[in-house]
Amino acid sequence: MNETVEIRWHGRGGQGAKTAALLLADVAFKTGKYVQGFPEYGPERMGAPITAYNRISSDPITVHSNIYEPDYVVVVDESLLESIDVTKGLKEEGAVIVNTERNKEDIIKYLNGYNGSVYTVDAKKISIEALGKNYPNSPMLAATVAVSNVMAKDEFLSEMRSSFQHKFAKKPEVIDGNMRALEMAFEVAQ
Repeated sequence: MNETVEIRWHGRGGQGAKTAALLLADVAFKTGKYVQGFPEYGPERMGAPITAYNRISSDPITVHSNIYEPDYVVVVDESLLESIDVTKGLKEEGAVIVNTERNKEDIIKYLNGYNGSVYTVDAKKISIEALGKNYPNSPMLAATVAVSNVMAKDEFLSEMRSSFQHKFAKKPEVIDGNMRALEMAFEVAQ
């Protein structure tokens, strides 16, 4: 990867979009990339729309602003499709990745004529199967890595396992479920 990849995340407070963006920055950094991962806050409350961003590059990143023309857009909550233009500025050669149980054809009508690639991932189903609860951020993180190719699958999974072992040191029982969610979503998104 010789250029900077820019990713914009759309979600609601409490769904983990910010956490996923920060985790992506963390694991990409551990693989030797230059990274940025940051949220944009509005009204800080559970359920309010939030936006988060990633920049990932092999070269130093000198830009320090929001991302206005992303390569990829990740939509963690499909209800945002009706109220936010998630494809605004999205490059045609990029992609939008939507957490939904619906198929791609049902989602396209909400994308304001976007002609690039569209991926749908049922992160809720994956999360419930792997973790027993609806935590969409892990599956959406894996789907984003799969679609964007910002790092190899094995490298990503290895770094995520290490991150989870640190994060869940006092709850090791959740590590395997999170890893399973990542692997399932990675396969679905390709």
